[in-house]
Amino acid sequence: MADPKIKIENLYKIFGSNPKKHLPKVQQGMTKDELLEKHNHVLGVDDVSLDIMPRQIQVVMGLSGSGKSTLIRHINRLIEPTGGSLSIDGEDVLAMNEDQLRDLRRHKMSMVFQKFALLPHRTVRENVGYGLEVQGVEEGERDRRSAHWIDRVGLSGYEDKFPGQLSGGMQQRVGLARGLATDADILLMDEAFSALDPLIRFDMQSILLELQEELHKTIVFITHDLDEALRLGDNIAILRDGAMVQKGDAQEIVLNPADDYIRDFIKDINRGRVIQLRAITEPLPQGMTANGAPQLAGNTVLEDALAPLSEAPDQTIMVTDSAGQVTGSVSLTRAIQALHT
Repeated sequence: MADPKIKIENLYKIFGSNPKKHLPKVQQGMTKDELLEKHNHVLGVDDVSLDIMPRQIQVVMGLSGSGKSTLIRHINRLIEPTGGSLSIDGEDVLAMNEDQLRDLRRHKMSMVFQKFALLPHRTVRENVGYGLEVQGVEEGERDRRSAHWIDRVGLSGYEDKFPGQLSGGMQQRVGLARGLATDADILLMDEAFSALDPLIRFDMQSILLELQEELHKTIVFITHDLDEALRLGDNIAILRDGAMVQKGDAQEIVLNPADDYIRDFIKDINRGRVIQLRAITEPLPQGMTANGAPQLAGNTVLEDALAPLSEAPDQTIMVTDSAGQVTGSVSLTRAIQALHT
């Protein structure tokens, strides 16, 4: 198994005049409310450990104030932790000096913000090429690479427009193109699509997924929206009051919520569009073989599997993995139970 691209271990962040003094109290169990009431300090991140694997989209989600944006800003050390450790490709980020940290931010990671963060006095081309300019890339190469990414996000013809002449969705495409233009391994996206209308937001999610199919970046995506998390995330981590409540893929979280907080999060989702056959596959019944039996891929969602299941002999189908090998079976009864339980 691959090593984590980003490894976060026992990370704490306390905001206040003397956070180090109060860290032992939090480590011994003092709550966020108690810390604020007794010591006028705010607990932003509470003992978070997370392995972020290479070439995947790691979603970090939670309600406002849960600590998700604070957490992502530790990865590039825009925020310094009060305790814990953080490494990228095995290198201790917290031990980096200013030059090493500057190099990390310029070459190894990019960030896409909720409010676009475009330079209003620069054109689309100049905004997309800004990270390359910081890297010291010469102008001709900068323009060539900028044009490539402008085209990839669907903005060809707008190269000489200014941000104020673009819609919100178009501005966010510029922000995404700028993040990708530097060819950084890691892309940090902090509520990147939250300011967009629902249809534009869905389009931006689709663009991101299409690009990820080709680019295989390590993406840390912050959101407060569960539907967005379930659609984008290879893995999902859910925060509450700065602490990690549950982490896993969408199947694990929907089928095995850790507590009532998570159950409340998932109660209104369309389970049929989320749960995949692989998550409810059972060993083949005694005496059953896969020969000639109908088959569906394990990543088929239940909504798409119900009709084939109802038409199959014994209302049971074989489930296959990515290599086409049968891994087990799913019955119509089992699928219906998963939809409602």
